[in-house]
Amino acid sequence: MAKQFPQIDDTHRKFIEEQHMFFTGSAGPEGRVNISPKGMDSLRVLGPNRIVWMNITGSGNETAGHLLENNRMTLMWCSFTTRPLILRCYGTARTLHVGDPGWDSLAPLFPAHRSARQVFDVSVDLVQTSCGYAVPFMEYRSERDTMQKWVDAKSDDDIRAYWVEKNQTTIDGKPTGVPV
Repeated sequence: MAKQFPQIDDTHRKFIEEQHMFFTGSAGPEGRVNISPKGMDSLRVLGPNRIVWMNITGSGNETAGHLLENNRMTLMWCSFTTRPLILRCYGTARTLHVGDPGWDSLAPLFPAHRSARQVFDVSVDLVQTSCGYAVPFMEYRSERDTMQKWVDAKSDDDIRAYWVEKNQTTIDGKPTGVPV
């Protein structure tokens, strides 16, 4: 039942923009594969073969570390509402940090966030849809305010200190490139 497409069409884009969360998948040439759920207002479809997403501080920084070794990335969305559908975008990505070329043009696409670590710029080379018949119905209630409360309780120096402690290496001990 899966169908493949060379790019994001208008139907795909609409589906992506309706979802409240997405998942990222990345892996280095060896070590653990990372799958992460993402939310907030952190993703933009910029064209038929380009997606960017803002990465906010978290307990790990696997994606950035993986991309230093291997630039493959998969993004996935699931419909938890009436229309069953799973959509995946496969491609390659690059990491942009504050001060990198391209940061100043991409970061303003998202709401300002003091704990923004990276923007990932994904070049999509394959879009795949599948049925999603086994994905359960779930009801969206609201965004969590936990992250914002955490950030509001920290100074910029505290956030950078957290990056030093928790975000400089992957769980496999590889560097992530996060500027500290």
